[in-house]
Amino acid sequence: MSAWYDCSDETQRAEGLKAAADAVLRGELVVLPTDTVYGIGADAFSPAAVATLLAAKGRGRDMPPPVLVGTVRAASALVEDLGPYGQQLIDEFWPGGLTIVCRASRTLSWDLGDTKGTVAVRMPQDEVTLELLRETGPMAVSSANLSGSPSATTAAEAREQLGDSVAVYLDGGPSAGGQASTIVDLTGDAPRLLRQGAISMGRLREIAGVRAMEGTWGNAAGYPSGDAAGETSGDTTGDTGS
Repeated sequence: MSAWYDCSDETQRAEGLKAAADAVLRGELVVLPTDTVYGIGADAFSPAAVATLLAAKGRGRDMPPPVLVGTVRAASALVEDLGPYGQQLIDEFWPGGLTIVCRASRTLSWDLGDTKGTVAVRMPQDEVTLELLRETGPMAVSSANLSGSPSATTAAEAREQLGDSVAVYLDGGPSAGGQASTIVDLTGDAPRLLRQGAISMGRLREIAGVRAMEGTWGNAAGYPSGDAAGETSGDTTGDTGS
């Protein structure tokens, strides 16, 4: 049976963060708040846990989850190269509603699915989730909904869809943003917008000369268009995580 913690209560928040961290270390799933929508997360370095996450959502390896991090340093360890504009984008928009797609570090031992050698990374602006991430390390996080269903903006909405497939629910109140993260591809010579979201195209152009591209995130980098929860949006728009 799932455990539920109201993170507006200091005692429950502390207990919930410990329970969630322990669950992640056991390879179980947790639901967590973000500044976009709620996410469902697992240990990014446990192939079995990632497979459990995908199964809980009803999706396959062709739709790999993004990764949420608690620090910029953690993100840097996951990627080969941020390119000429990646650091500028991070400095301006992290923590916040920007997901970047980069070439994954070849030294990492993990299996997120059919990523085509890339990883989508975001540092969310939510203190509960950042505290959890600093305890667990990087987590694979997708939007907390069944594939094909609307994304959850409350923990209760997530529980209605995911039920007891999740070990721990962290209730951080309604999502502050309710809008998916913006996704930018940094794997090419110039940064490309893969999905519009919380960060406007105008701001991206201003900071890093980001240009729009045709097609979807999945076509560009091996991820499902829309998923970055963790950045994450719902499957009704293509589903990153939150």
